Amino acid sequence: MTMPWVDESPREECGVVGISGMDVAAEHAFLAMYALQHRGQEAAGMVTFDEEGLHVLKGPGAVGDVFETWSIRKKLRGRTAVGHLRYSTAGGSDLENIQPITARYANGTIALAHNGNLTNHFDLRKRLVDDGAIFRTTSDSETLIHLIAKSRHDTVDAQVDDALTHLEGAFSIVLAIDETIYAARDPRGFRPLVLGRKDGGAIVTSETCALDILGAEYVRDLQPGEVIRIRDGVVKQLRSLPPAEHPSPCIFELVYFSRPDSRLWGISVDAARRAFGRQLAKEHPVEADAVIAVPDSANSAALGYAEESGIPFELGMLRHHYVGRTFIKPSQEDRDFGARMKYSPVRGVLEGRRVVVVDDSLVRGTTSRSLVRMLRGAGADEVHFRIGSPPVKWPCFYGIDMPTKGELIGSKLEVPEIAGELGVESLGYLSLQGMVDAVATGGPYCTACFSGDYPTPLVDVDKGFVSEEGPARK
Repeated sequence: MTMPWVDESPREECGVVGISGMDVAAEHAFLAMYALQHRGQEAAGMVTFDEEGLHVLKGPGAVGDVFETWSIRKKLRGRTAVGHLRYSTAGGSDLENIQPITARYANGTIALAHNGNLTNHFDLRKRLVDDGAIFRTTSDSETLIHLIAKSRHDTVDAQVDDALTHLEGAFSIVLAIDETIYAARDPRGFRPLVLGRKDGGAIVTSETCALDILGAEYVRDLQPGEVIRIRDGVVKQLRSLPPAEHPSPCIFELVYFSRPDSRLWGISVDAARRAFGRQLAKEHPVEADAVIAVPDSANSAALGYAEESGIPFELGMLRHHYVGRTFIKPSQEDRDFGARMKYSPVRGVLEGRRVVVVDDSLVRGTTSRSLVRMLRGAGADEVHFRIGSPPVKWPCFYGIDMPTKGELIGSKLEVPEIAGELGVESLGYLSLQGMVDAVATGGPYCTACFSGDYPTPLVDVDKGFVSEEGPARK
């Protein structure tokens, strides 16, 4: 079965925000999106609603590149706003793929922001196309808009409910139909979504750090399968989606993706990563002079390793935060160009010392090889790599960017072989059981990228629309 869009399977790490019942909603959404910038740097978009209808502003780049205060006040009027941050490796980067996706249908104007990935996207899409639907994007998110528009139910609430029941996989959704916002999490709760309040208005967003920047009150996490409606700041709980036997929040959100100052599922992300680091030190001790982190996502895990091991934590590597895009092309033999653009070793910390380097995860291993060469070039006598998660062996079909299985170093090689590839004295991964036990209060978790245990049917894989190697990359 061949379809022209199959090799453009969208696989996105995203941030979403919805604002209801707040004056100049766009400015609040802008600040929330700024706090969520780590969830997507490829593109940003925002839609607002007022009595005149919808107002749209979106484009490629970071939040600060797309929005300016004057343009927000001038172009994005209203007390209802939906925002989206996108980082995708597939689905194309054309303007029409930048969310929120908008469309007009019989009962109003829709603006949709979606974090996650549907595992039955192509199956649904083929049925819709065979039934006459015309798609404007290659995003799986647009499927939901068509399902809402085709629903035969009488009310908008019922149409949204009907459409959501057809979806399989991961979705945390913020959807506005005119000035009414709907927010929903999939029944397994893969991706986070939280509810907050400020000045009589309501905020729904991906992480609590977005509430903090607004000075908003955290109310609660949306529960797996929960669907709510928000009108002018008033929240009403609608019928929940059919429950899954077990929730499966993505543990990789705690390992790497979420910001350390956020709380997910009642857990401090920083505390979770420190717990990973402490457990890692118990499982893989080593004699060394300093513990250093691969900044910034591994800082908390490195602190935990240092606390447990008694080896001092040192700032042995700095990250350049203002690299952006570069038009300088490295020579083919300069294998370490990318790493040197992002990181700088601190020679005074490294020279003549045995160092434990803590990273949050090891995916391809390319950057890690470059970092090892960089540390040795700065004078490190020994380099011991420690990873605050198990080997990544399986692709993610739920919205975290992972290479195909054949590109994953943990899938191709055993640990001693990986150590040889990296050129380190020793390599230790956190065990799967150790990772889960370290944050047991928030589980059970989805660990599919580590274990290969996928908690949902992979409909598109089973029907041949997507390779078992993983979603295609553009």
